[in-house]
Amino acid sequence: MSAVLPAPPALESPPLAWSNRFRRLGERFFTALNAQPLREPHWVAISEPCARALGLPDDWWCRDAWQALGVFSGGALWPGMRSLASVYSGHQFGAWAGQLGDGRALWLGEVDTPAGPQEIQIKGSGLTPYSRMGDGRAVLRSSIREFLCSEAMHHLGVPTTRALCVTGSPLPVRREEIETAAVVTRVAPSFIRFGHFEHFTHTADDVDALRQLADFVIDSHYPACRDAPQPYAALLEAVTRRTADLMAHWQAVGFCHGVMNTDNLSILGLTIDYGPYGFLDAFDPGHVCNHSDHQGRYAYARQPNVAFWNLHALAQALLPLLTDGDEALAALESYKSFFPQALESRMRSKLGLTGEHAGDRELIDGLLQRMAQDKADFSITFRRLAEFSTAAGADNHAVRDLFLDREAFDGWAAHYRERLLAVGSVDAARRLAMNQVNPKFVLRNHLAEVAIRQARGGDFSEVQRLLKVLQRPFDEQSEQSAYADFPPDWAQHIEVSCSS
Repeated sequence: MSAVLPAPPALESPPLAWSNRFRRLGERFFTALNAQPLREPHWVAISEPCARALGLPDDWWCRDAWQALGVFSGGALWPGMRSLASVYSGHQFGAWAGQLGDGRALWLGEVDTPAGPQEIQIKGSGLTPYSRMGDGRAVLRSSIREFLCSEAMHHLGVPTTRALCVTGSPLPVRREEIETAAVVTRVAPSFIRFGHFEHFTHTADDVDALRQLADFVIDSHYPACRDAPQPYAALLEAVTRRTADLMAHWQAVGFCHGVMNTDNLSILGLTIDYGPYGFLDAFDPGHVCNHSDHQGRYAYARQPNVAFWNLHALAQALLPLLTDGDEALAALESYKSFFPQALESRMRSKLGLTGEHAGDRELIDGLLQRMAQDKADFSITFRRLAEFSTAAGADNHAVRDLFLDREAFDGWAAHYRERLLAVGSVDAARRLAMNQVNPKFVLRNHLAEVAIRQARGGDFSEVQRLLKVLQRPFDEQSEQSAYADFPPDWAQHIEVSCSS
């Protein structure tokens, strides 16, 4: 095991201040160990905005004294870094899976930044005590997908972990076929999941550790809960609201996570663990992006209910700290009102509707029903809807032509026009507002696939080119319009699974 490897060398480093609060919880929560470094590592991609957010200078990755390539390939540590793998448990596809943990990831430490403390984690760094039957590695394909989507979601305004860089290696790794290894570096205020709490209730049966973890999360991330009459119930309600808000973000942008297990849900309401994700092309509420999800448990339309199910699992884990089950149910109750309100608010913005009118939900649902019936492209439909003209007799062909049943669309459009005119909506101002919430560019699977295919051939330029486009998802970027086109026919045959 990597725990017996000699310590990696400590190097000169950027002037970063390390706080490493999670490590101070003690060894019930993790195993301290070193990475298994990649062989012959090379750079694949770097996120300059993420590096700047950490306080790193522009040339952080190429300063010889800092040896960043070795650090983020598992071969060295900067002073202040203290690597560990955390333990957690969880429900996977609705069934209790028992002890899990960081099976291929290592937490390197927590650094103080202008935006607050941020934890840094490398994924694909070799075996840990929690690898079970896995090899502890990640492949180039999955690492590029996580890197691109983490940064794409951040620039869409969706709560998410971020990605600093990807390094690659010729080291062979077997998945469905032989691929090459890679390491993606992830950044987040915390990587604590629902499953961390489940572990100390259901696997370790350690109430003291459960309380210690809950206190740590409250003090570090939810300090307002400390002043509540029942701090742990307040924590559950706060996490419930953040999770509800995250689901509203996902549904509004057409994002499917693919593996919403309790060990893949963040206690901070962040999108975490990008695997078989996908953005909707043709709108299909029943779309299942994960080809390993044979029952469709994590279909797009089911995500909000699955999140609520997972929150119940978190509540069950917190019961030893609560007065009774009624206290937990009361904390969860806010989801039932907060999620639909948050989603309706986001959908109202996507349609350019100001104020709140009684018929707005029917108007929103009516459009989604038309889109589902005619398999209209999700992102393109909302982007083109910004060009909708309320002028008498306007044909609005740009959006109308996305629908097979044009008469049905015309009926909906008449109600939409009435709603806009009723509040004195000005087309030009509405267009600007809608284009700030309806992205022109999202990370469709075929775009990632093209970048991955080129990267497998040793050309990483498309990864960086696509990243730059995704960093400005709401801008026109007319010179990059090809990235906003309808997906090609071959995109229908792309399959992503839990190994992705």
